[in-house]
Amino acid sequence: MLHWIKTHKYALAGLYLFVFLAGFGLLELVVKEPKVVIHCPVDDWIPFCEWFVIPYFLWYAWVPVFMIWFMLKSRYDYLKLCFVMLGGATICLVIYAIWPNGLDLRREITTHNFCAEIVRFLRSVDPPYNVCPSIHVSSTVSVHRIICQSRSFRDNKKMKWISRGVTWAICLSTMLIKQHSVIDVVCGWLLTEVMTLLYNGWRPLREIDR
Repeated sequence: MLHWIKTHKYALAGLYLFVFLAGFGLLELVVKEPKVVIHCPVDDWIPFCEWFVIPYFLWYAWVPVFMIWFMLKSRYDYLKLCFVMLGGATICLVIYAIWPNGLDLRREITTHNFCAEIVRFLRSVDPPYNVCPSIHVSSTVSVHRIICQSRSFRDNKKMKWISRGVTWAICLSTMLIKQHSVIDVVCGWLLTEVMTLLYNGWRPLREIDR
């Protein structure tokens, strides 16, 4: 493994993930109460559905699996994913720090089933602040964008449709289990689009060997 890392030093870019996680954890300790509550009328029209916690937690496998896949298969796609996803996540942290925001969408869960219990657990460990833009959404869309643009899946229409379905399911899940507002989701999606445009337009990055 050490030999592989020496010959694939670009893989070390992923270590920034631990820097981000440390920053996120520190921010949650410092910011205890949001100054701005994110809400829009559409949020009130969206019903709560505990079953969508399944695609919500799919994110914890989907994103790491494709980070590892691109790290092993494509230097260009891996570095692009790191820039778009981790760069976007860093911007989110800056926004959370200077504009602490949160939600007031959670209501008591009256149903009793496996998925409802998972949502209860999620709420117990994940406080409803630091939500806009949604990192859950921005990172999911980042993976989808790289899949659609990667040479590895250029001719694989089935994989692109699967990615599209998973992306929509994860994004919808954040709203249907009341983890995020529509505003958070839209901002998270737009953030990834902007980061992708920046990468594609930055010549030194665009010319990295494929």
